[in-house]
Amino acid sequence: MPAGWEDEWRSFHHGVRVGRLWVGPPWEESPDGSIAITIDPGRAFGTGAHPTTRLVLVVLQELEPASLLDVGCGSGVLSIAAAKLGFAPVLAVDVDAVAIETTRENAALNGVEIEARVADALTERGPRTEVAVANIALDVVERLASRLDARLLVTSGYLEGDEPSVTDWEKVGRHTAEGGAADLFRRSGEGSVPGGPRSSIP
Repeated sequence: MPAGWEDEWRSFHHGVRVGRLWVGPPWEESPDGSIAITIDPGRAFGTGAHPTTRLVLVVLQELEPASLLDVGCGSGVLSIAAAKLGFAPVLAVDVDAVAIETTRENAALNGVEIEARVADALTERGPRTEVAVANIALDVVERLASRLDARLLVTSGYLEGDEPSVTDWEKVGRHTAEGGAADLFRRSGEGSVPGGPRSSIP
């Protein structure tokens, strides 16, 4: 890598405030009164600044804390945020071993307990959880949804104009920002959950 790339990385990786949460790198101080999530992405995707990540963080703050599965955890942003918000137990899975290593390191950095392991949710059955989160590509969301054993499903990673086609799920809420979208689904036949009309965040 070229000389000075570490400083260049720091120059564009900055913290973001999303509701009660602040997500940022180790070299920045979190604002007073925020729930701080310190993320060093290392070699795994995910700094918290991407619109779809921020949208999922909004949805998580609207839900009652419960057991949670994070599919495609990347650097662990969403898993760590969930743990800080009181979700437990939290299981993070990814097909990339580097992502799992990074998630474990970031969980330790934040002092939260997360089980992180390499797994392919498209071929392996995960545990029953109250909430499942999938901030991944639209086609993967559509293939994954029917395999998840959860009451609530938060999906993102696609454009505002995209509408996931999933069976056995009822959409109960949507947030949008900067052309991206995050949807909240309830398993058909399950009870009511927090959710509102289409809305957006700054």
